[in-house]
Amino acid sequence: MTRGDVGELAAAVRQWRERLAPADAGLRNGPAGGASTGSTRRRTPGLRREEVAQLAGLSVDYVVRLEQGRGPRPSSSVLSALGAALRLSPAETEHLFTLAGSVPPGADGISDVVRPSVRRLLERLHDLPAMVVNARGDVLAWNELATAVLGDLSAVPAARRTHLWLHFVADETFTSRLVVEGREGERLDRATVAQARAALARYPRDARLRRTVDELRARVPRFARLWEQRPVEHRHSDVKSYDVPGVGRLTLDCESLAVPDDDQTLVVYSAAPGSPDADKLDQLRDLMPSDPAEAVLRPGRG
Repeated sequence: MTRGDVGELAAAVRQWRERLAPADAGLRNGPAGGASTGSTRRRTPGLRREEVAQLAGLSVDYVVRLEQGRGPRPSSSVLSALGAALRLSPAETEHLFTLAGSVPPGADGISDVVRPSVRRLLERLHDLPAMVVNARGDVLAWNELATAVLGDLSAVPAARRTHLWLHFVADETFTSRLVVEGREGERLDRATVAQARAALARYPRDARLRRTVDELRARVPRFARLWEQRPVEHRHSDVKSYDVPGVGRLTLDCESLAVPDDDQTLVVYSAAPGSPDADKLDQLRDLMPSDPAEAVLRPGRG
């Protein structure tokens, strides 16, 4: 990559950071130049470098060096995280990759970018837990009610924030609240493997998905056995139960709504009106921020 590319990349990242208001990024400390946070008034337009680092799962020093045109060439995963944190459009994300000398995400790889229109839809779902998932199973965005039900996904490193990994590997950063009883575990194992096989058939050159599959085959015997069985199934709705602190067992309908152009899914959880589970959702909702702009989480620590 030429020095000129490095300089343009630095300028573009800085400009994208400065145009994005904290509230638009799901942060709670108000717009730049607006009300003070404690005794500290924002002195920079848009997001601070610290906030970009938090949202993208990067160190503050890395963001500083990137904006100064020095440091290592960003990897594809870092670029995807930056694009999501800065809420870039698909065209801007492609430009980000090009400036960094990397191949933009496209037909050969799975998209990690959530379209602004889909993010707006997610933000409007104040009353129901919801998340956006790509073909790889990566959880790209979610609302705060999803955190209340599922747990703090932002604590999971971005590379592991995928259904495939979270389902088959116990991780100290995230304890699953999903209730698995009887043969339910076997059914969910098979469905998860089937989804991964279908994704790899559509995107045979997606390096991240293939790397995750290879790692799981090497370290998780039950995954390796199921992988060799080549399960195939399509499932767009389900019923799942979670043990949620403060409300106990919560059983919800789970609907997967397709975002076809990006091969992503908007997953929405709900309960029948008037049911005990709906009452428990109401209890959780009462604890959520009243400002809709505060109720959407972005990818967190990496």
